[in-house]
Amino acid sequence: MAITDWPEAERPREKLLARGAASLSDAELLAIFLRTGVRGMTAVDLARDLIRRFGGLRALLGASREDFCTGKGLGEAKYVQLQAVMEIARRYLGESLNRGEALNNPRAAADYVHARLRDRDHEVFAVLFLDNQHRVIAYEEPARGTLDSAPVYPREIVKAALRHNAAAVILAHNHPSGATEPSAADRALTERLSQALGLIGVRVLDHFVVGDGAPVSFAERGWI
Repeated sequence: MAITDWPEAERPREKLLARGAASLSDAELLAIFLRTGVRGMTAVDLARDLIRRFGGLRALLGASREDFCTGKGLGEAKYVQLQAVMEIARRYLGESLNRGEALNNPRAAADYVHARLRDRDHEVFAVLFLDNQHRVIAYEEPARGTLDSAPVYPREIVKAALRHNAAAVILAHNHPSGATEPSAADRALTERLSQALGLIGVRVLDHFVVGDGAPVSFAERGWI
């Protein structure tokens, strides 16, 4: 049965308009993106099959170009559309921060670094540089490493803070394993960076560890 033959309240597009996007399942949201199914499968059936095959919606969205394009009903055109949608979401979060929400709403900063770092397959250390009103000046990734390490040099972070004339920073890094519990090395690095940046009058407001689930905040743990 085609989706157009379903009761109107059960069709993904109509359901979204009536109840909001949050009411849709992962398969229903993906079906709207796919728009059409394939022979013998509705768009929702195809979406369910793809989510099952890739092991979840996140794995599908984070798949490489080669793996994504091998999916039934997918191809380079869909891959390009998906990458554009994901980048729009990242830029939306970035613009929210640029309106000064980094400090007034700490979760905005957490959401932004989460979107940036969550699906990286190697460890990345990132810094949000803020002005004296805690608005974002710049986002940089000064260190990228292997699967489980990213060399971070305090002097490089200090130089970048001076270059941007920053008054404060928010630090973030990801754990490709998905674990979000900070390590002793993470805490030691944060302390070294706080001391180095403190010498030039720059405050470390928070350090987020990104993995599966919500990022862990050092500030919320009372470590900063």
